[in-house]
Amino acid sequence: MKKFILLFILFISIFSLSACNSMREYKIEEDLLVSEELDDNFRVYYEILVGTYSDSDSDGLGDFQGLINRLDYLNDGDDSSGKSLGIEGIWLMPIMPSPSYHKYDVTNYKDIDDDYGTVDDFSQFITEANNRGIEVIIDLVLNHTSNQHPWFKAAKQAVQDGDYSNEYLDYYTLVTQDEKEDGHVYYQLVNGVDLYYEGNFSSSMPELNMDNPEVKDEIIEIIEFWYDLGVHGFRLDAAKYVYLHDESKNIDFWNWFVSECKEINPDTYIVGEVWSGDSEIADYYESFSNFDFGMSQSSGVITSTAKGIDDVSWYFAYLNQYRNIVTNVNSEAILTPFISNHDMNRAAGYLSLEDYTMYNAASLYMLTYGTPFIYYGEEIGMKGVRGTENTDANRRLAMLWGDRDSVTDPIGSTYDNDNQINGTVKSHLKDKNSLYNHYKKLIMLRKANPEIARGTYTLIDFDYITFGGVLFTYNNSSVGVFHNLGDSEVTINLSNYTDYTFSVMRGYVGYGEASLDGQILTISANTSVVLK
Repeated sequence: MKKFILLFILFISIFSLSACNSMREYKIEEDLLVSEELDDNFRVYYEILVGTYSDSDSDGLGDFQGLINRLDYLNDGDDSSGKSLGIEGIWLMPIMPSPSYHKYDVTNYKDIDDDYGTVDDFSQFITEANNRGIEVIIDLVLNHTSNQHPWFKAAKQAVQDGDYSNEYLDYYTLVTQDEKEDGHVYYQLVNGVDLYYEGNFSSSMPELNMDNPEVKDEIIEIIEFWYDLGVHGFRLDAAKYVYLHDESKNIDFWNWFVSECKEINPDTYIVGEVWSGDSEIADYYESFSNFDFGMSQSSGVITSTAKGIDDVSWYFAYLNQYRNIVTNVNSEAILTPFISNHDMNRAAGYLSLEDYTMYNAASLYMLTYGTPFIYYGEEIGMKGVRGTENTDANRRLAMLWGDRDSVTDPIGSTYDNDNQINGTVKSHLKDKNSLYNHYKKLIMLRKANPEIARGTYTLIDFDYITFGGVLFTYNNSSVGVFHNLGDSEVTINLSNYTDYTFSVMRGYVGYGEASLDGQILTISANTSVVLK
């Protein structure tokens, strides 16, 4: 890999890096430090599958004690130390009892899976995370349960016993042959009985009947249980499947759900999975924030811009247009940019560390409005694809710590670990120019400039493909974020493109350097800069 210069202005302390045998020092003046209380919901989140993250007891399975042991890697609680990644929120994939490794088929909504530890272990994790300024949200899978859930087993047993008055028969979406709807998937509940349950994901995942008030009462008890344990909110799985193909009923249900959550915790953070096009995702912003799938994956706008397929000015124009669509639905909506998650091929498979596109993609989505989510291992360039075996386990592999952690890949994975060529946490920590250190500096730069996460856009139309920028304005303060994603240095007179006058360089990060002489910005290849 080329020798990269990664420079960043770090709060009040001096942050120094050497490159090419030279040394430079930068600092932010004291009157520019962030001092106000900021909205908790503009955080940098980190998605974790507990079972493949860190193992504390050498049984091969990740657990909460292992996660506790790794919290200082994520955030040591000291913004000025520069020794941790600096994440501010954690999203835990399902942690409730389940027969599967992924645990999206719940058997008990009010407990911790034994594989991960105990409720006490989870409570300790919450306390340790909160002590470091980390809020925790958990995956909540309400669309369906496991077919091993006591509710479903009771319903099936009732039919076998001829007890059609059993209350649990109304907990699930049950229909006769004549009542089946086109486009839905059904399975026979009991052989020889004209009664079928809906299971659009799998026969082992029967779908709940949200028209039943008793099911809603159960849901209220579930969220009360987790809020009492200290969770900050929820990631809602399969949000558009509650009433398949009926968006209006889905949104009504989720509006009810959010109102119940806010009765318990007015400051809760809720984000939904609506894996659809932008216009359909926007509709669900009426209820909560949503992952912005148009930005993600190999076909998303972040990747196409990082690779130079689409120009940087178009990228910001897209974000502005999408944000306007969303805020027309909900004026308080917060976007949720990301590159990949547990259901997608890992980004390092189509974005390269060698050609710097993985770095550039990180800069694009970390230095923009909203609440970005990092998928565990993304910060070290972990790879993982479904492959010919067509298994999502290959996208959820064991975290590559590079030490003696005994965590192993999940059941069903077939990925050849010889393909993991981008190093481990241990190797990234040692390398000042690593992707991990790039992410760390981006997060610090983002924290030091609240305009980026919270501000409104003012577009600037540059006549370049790989260079562009935008103004972010928040509380009457503006900063410009500019990216040079090309392979050569750019020198540009900013006054030819905007009436805004820049006077302070807040920081830069990437392959090279940036300088400001009056309104003349000079920025190295594959480098991003923030100007005040």
